[in-house]
Amino acid sequence: MNCVDNIQLVSGRLQDVFDCQKRTYRVTPNPSKQERISNLELLEEIILRNESDLLDAMSADFGHRSRHESTMLDIVSSLAAVRHSRKNVAGWMKIRRVPTPLELRPSLSYIKPQPLGVIGIITPWNFPVYLSFAGLASALAAGNCCMLKPSEFCPVTTALLARLLEGNFGEEHVAVIEGDETVAQAFSRLPFDHLLFTGSQRVGRLVAKAAAENLTPVTLELGGKSPLIVAPSGNIAKAAACAAHGKMINAGQVCVSPDYAMVPEKQLRRFVTEVKRASQKQYPTVRNNPDVSCVINSRHMARLRELVEDARCKGAEIIEVNPAHEVFHPEIKKFPLTLIVNPTQEMRVMQEEVFGSILPILPYRTLELAVEQIQSWDRPLALYLFASKQAEKELVLSQTVSGGVTVNDAMWHVLNNNMPFGGVGASGMGAYHGLVGFNAMSQLKPVLEQSRFNAAPLLRAPYGTVFEKVVKVLKKIV
Repeated sequence: MNCVDNIQLVSGRLQDVFDCQKRTYRVTPNPSKQERISNLELLEEIILRNESDLLDAMSADFGHRSRHESTMLDIVSSLAAVRHSRKNVAGWMKIRRVPTPLELRPSLSYIKPQPLGVIGIITPWNFPVYLSFAGLASALAAGNCCMLKPSEFCPVTTALLARLLEGNFGEEHVAVIEGDETVAQAFSRLPFDHLLFTGSQRVGRLVAKAAAENLTPVTLELGGKSPLIVAPSGNIAKAAACAAHGKMINAGQVCVSPDYAMVPEKQLRRFVTEVKRASQKQYPTVRNNPDVSCVINSRHMARLRELVEDARCKGAEIIEVNPAHEVFHPEIKKFPLTLIVNPTQEMRVMQEEVFGSILPILPYRTLELAVEQIQSWDRPLALYLFASKQAEKELVLSQTVSGGVTVNDAMWHVLNNNMPFGGVGASGMGAYHGLVGFNAMSQLKPVLEQSRFNAAPLLRAPYGTVFEKVVKVLKKIV
């Protein structure tokens, strides 16, 4: 079978699943509160009943993934997202009364949330369980059918998700699409009612372009270079410990991981020392340490090595944190924390999202200059600030724009399902999680119910004296 025939076969299969879900939606266009709660309870049950299998599958896809990290980052986070939606969906579904302006009274105004239809969800390989269940929680709470396309880099986890989700919900309600990049391209061209994509900026542009052909609204979570800023009043040791943790957890393969650090120039050496100390404490060994996850594949390993060598060749100071003096062969897929001190903008490590255990460290003269530098770059998905003085917090929070912020720690804002999660500019568009995710995957239909007695007939043609008097009054009260 040639490539064209295969693409047509894939597209036809995807269209069949999509059409099936559209029929399901038309039969039940507005599932009841209890139906939605039952669906979310089933999601929760799937996670709890199959936790061990999910952990094994993720580790198999990575080559090795810390079981503790998988439990926290994929299982606990998934449960939090699903349970938050389950506990709140009844309130989110309710009609939302809004004020009616004086000129439209005595009519009644409200917003009625309703399901959009079929939601497409494209997830990356770095958190294959959490990002799948978080998207499903929002989509199912909103009453939709869902088609899920996980990354081809995690085939074992994807196959397990397909068996668990389709076996419990049925393909007509929740479908999991397996396959490579060709399948993903065909998937993004389907006329979804909403498309949620998490991944790289490069692929995000392609997804947005494909979705635009159908005028499909998109939520894009694209990552980027998220700074960790240590203000002059910031706790150096605490910031260093968070930086080391953020760069080593899941091998640094986290879209909201601190991408680089900015520290006062007088504190540069102390910060470097504290990062080394914190990393050695958290990870006294790397190569055979079960707490250290693998890089996903050899291609990403090669890319990380290239980033380091590019910086070395262009004059940066390179510090490999390797307390046990281990030798790392490429096939091991373990990457020790590597510090790049004083990088320049000509280096690849400052031009690309690192997405690995490499930490560029930039000194700055004043906090104002650091903020100015951040403002000149693409807006990041996350920003981390370590400061004790309120004036420093206010300066950074008011003068920078980012998807989200954690102050005096790193990454934890993502797990608060009461807040939206999303990027801005180059780091994405739209947001989800909790109520914001429910709203994104619903039509918030505005409704005005006209009163039996109202002034609307006075504003109809033929226009005359009565019309002019009514308009004169409206000019005063609107």
